[in-house]
Amino acid sequence: MEILTDLFYNHCFFVIISCIGAYLVSSVNTSIIVTYIVRHEDIRKLGSGNAGFTNVLRCVGKIPAIITFVGDFLKGVVSVLIPYFLTFGWDSSEMQPERSLLMYLAGLFAVLGHMFPIYYKFKGGKGVVTTASVIIMTDWRVLVVELIFFAILFAVTKTISKCSLVCSALYPFIAAGLRIFDRAEILPALTPIKPTTEVFILCVFIVTFINGLVIIVRHKDNIKRILEGSENRITADKH
Repeated sequence: MEILTDLFYNHCFFVIISCIGAYLVSSVNTSIIVTYIVRHEDIRKLGSGNAGFTNVLRCVGKIPAIITFVGDFLKGVVSVLIPYFLTFGWDSSEMQPERSLLMYLAGLFAVLGHMFPIYYKFKGGKGVVTTASVIIMTDWRVLVVELIFFAILFAVTKTISKCSLVCSALYPFIAAGLRIFDRAEILPALTPIKPTTEVFILCVFIVTFINGLVIIVRHKDNIKRILEGSENRITADKH
């Protein structure tokens, strides 16, 4: 457990700055801002009430939705860059796992900031796009695997929420699984961190499990509609 002791005891300042910084940055909700500028309304009172990309697309339009997507994506990138630059001197193999874990933690707080923004009475989006950007910043290989699952599931279900829920549930297993491959030196050329310890893998699983879990909880209304058979599906128009 040396990685945890060293990170939270010897480098607690970096943990605090990274997590609080990520939360505050991600509490800026692009969908709320864009919708208010375009329609002078609160996106949380339109459509599904979700302050995110999909609801903006349905209720406001394509351009505002694209801006929302970019904003939600960038907040994850910026949040993970905070600990990345704070720990710029942690380049040794011994410090890489701690640096990476700090980036995972910042990513989690970025998602929490998006979902529960302090600037908007803690009512935000569902965190899917922000999580995608966090995944790219922490381990791009996970996103590749997730996109494969997403594509297959979408081809079968035509329901974005179902795909998001399954991918969120798989997230910790894929993230930890790839780190186990790293530990076993499978495909060493694609190993972003050397060496990878068992404790680091466990920490990755815990942080990504929490991330996936909060996304699933935020989709509780979608889950209810899925069980009722009333969840929206995306189908091609027939003329």
